Amino acid sequence: MPRIELTTVLPVPADRVFRACADPHLHPLTMRRHRERVVHTSARGLLAQGDTVTFQARHFGMPWRLSACITRMDAPHSFVDEQVRGPFARLRHEHVFHRLEDRSCLMTDQVDFRSPLGPLGRLADALVLEEYMRLLIAERNANLLRLLERGDGAGGPPTGPG
Repeated sequence: MPRIELTTVLPVPADRVFRACADPHLHPLTMRRHRERVVHTSARGLLAQGDTVTFQARHFGMPWRLSACITRMDAPHSFVDEQVRGPFARLRHEHVFHRLEDRSCLMTDQVDFRSPLGPLGRLADALVLEEYMRLLIAERNANLLRLLERGDGAGGPPTGPG
């Protein structure tokens, strides 16, 4: 099963990064190129353990829906979302946020996934999806940084210690 781990340093306090990532309505802003939108969420505000969210987006020229459940929440340090319905046989995304000494955030994304269809899915994972997913997460992180630097989402610019 492919495993992607990306670390990104964001010059923004870790609590702001956490809040931005746990806001299901901010996430589509980081994935605009893929026309992502929230179709449904049980969250009232930021995601909490047990909440579900369904996104629709375009990948490979086709519309896809993915529903995920927050299976672990340790605010403001980490959370895990796992696909409950969607195109993968398995998809698990762990988000981890560490405050650095200069008040910036080291964000780590650990993504485990497996495509359906047995050997054919494993071939697709190796030939296409592993690199596609790595680039997709990197694109999301770059867009997230731009949003946070502009003060969009997550409560705007920090007002106190992060």
